Amino acid sequence: MPVAMRRRGVNALFWAACFGSLAMVIAPTLWMLIGVVGRALPVFRFDVLTQDTQGNGGGLRNAIAGTAVLGLGVMLVGGTVSVLAGVYLSEFATGRTRSILRGAYEVLSGIPAIVLGYVGYLALVVYFGWGFSLAAGVAVLSVMSVPYITKATESALAAVPTSYREGADALGLPTMWALRKIILKPAIPGIVTGMLVALALAVSETAPMLYTAGWSASLPTGQLTHSPVGYLTYPIWTFYNLPSKSAQDLSYDAAFLLIVFLVLLILLGRLITWLSRRNTET
Repeated sequence: MPVAMRRRGVNALFWAACFGSLAMVIAPTLWMLIGVVGRALPVFRFDVLTQDTQGNGGGLRNAIAGTAVLGLGVMLVGGTVSVLAGVYLSEFATGRTRSILRGAYEVLSGIPAIVLGYVGYLALVVYFGWGFSLAAGVAVLSVMSVPYITKATESALAAVPTSYREGADALGLPTMWALRKIILKPAIPGIVTGMLVALALAVSETAPMLYTAGWSASLPTGQLTHSPVGYLTYPIWTFYNLPSKSAQDLSYDAAFLLIVFLVLLILLGRLITWLSRRNTET
């Protein structure tokens, strides 16, 4: 067999294996999405958006509002800490300090969510006496988001050309001014992508929320402690196995709304990335 023909055969087998592996990942995801949307749309009611949960029925206004508040808290707490940590690791940390901090968030990324939820329950709900609350839920979800946002921030800053930093140093610009005005701007798309990925993972969690946020059939009160919060993954997890048809329909509605929320996050991330790149080019 000629060498060229053999190489073409190996190349074809390689690409066939790649497409087959991709199909093995995409096919179950599409099957799940089509199944959820196909079951949710026939039973979806728009008053689900305006009514609170009542027993095994009602609406999901309380869960939607609770999910939004939890996500906002994660962005404020986890996002701030993680971005600052990523900037420090990329621009200021050296030697053993950098290795220790990187190792810490890499280990944190490997801890199961249910373990973090149980630790949060013992530490925040029980020991500190916060009870099932917004603060406990946000704290645990923020800890979960730290590895993803920190890594994304560090990687995005590492991709900024070194000439930007050298040019700022040659002009005698203050370090923090150069960081804010010159270095961070090209890195914004990567940082935003990391934050949105972390937010999507956070709002999709159930086990940590059962241990920390509890569940509430009413809108968030704004109280940080001793006030349980509703969230969309609770009816998905709890109501699906109940014999009541209204409960099962509500679980499908919650799953559909969560998918819509995640799609909107993706579109928002694309929009922010496009705008930041456009401003950088101009």
